[in-house]
Amino acid sequence: MIRLSPRPFLAAALAVATLASPAMAADWAVDPAKSTIGFAGSQSETSFNGTFGAWTAEISFDPAKPEAGHAVVTIDVSSAATGDGQKDAALPESDWFDAAKFPKAVFEAKSFRPKGGDDYDAVGTLTIRDTTRDVVLPMKIAINGDTAHATGSLKLVRTDYGVGQGSWANGTFVALDVTVSVDVTATRKN
Repeated sequence: MIRLSPRPFLAAALAVATLASPAMAADWAVDPAKSTIGFAGSQSETSFNGTFGAWTAEISFDPAKPEAGHAVVTIDVSSAATGDGQKDAALPESDWFDAAKFPKAVFEAKSFRPKGGDDYDAVGTLTIRDTTRDVVLPMKIAINGDTAHATGSLKLVRTDYGVGQGSWANGTFVALDVTVSVDVTATRKN
């Protein structure tokens, strides 16, 4: 499905939320084959990208009432992958996601703010390693019949969530900033 690095899992949670909307609105089912939650960071000034391979999303969305929208994205942090064996082995460990103790990351979009056209802000919270922070994910949500396509990205500081402990906490080797990106396709449920 999707791959990730020490920061990408934040992106996964945010991506799914981009499709959410009014609680009483239409429910949407994510198409995993056409959806990714990714992240980008840098280590020793060399860029890397990753994704999460396992996540689920519960989404309600009605473009007529975006402020009533709601989405919950749950990410299995042990599914983070970058394609680099060393990084992939380190990400689930205690210095990074600590998947044994904190196996899931959760993004909850509590509403969507319309900004004109297909542009929205998904307003909610992101929880990683039992640390919850308010976040706003700017996104585009285009609906064509019963298909929705949402894209967006957000810059986060990984240490705000305790990702990167010990010698990794100061940003000397792995940058503190991470960009989380979402590209989600979903179908309206009947």
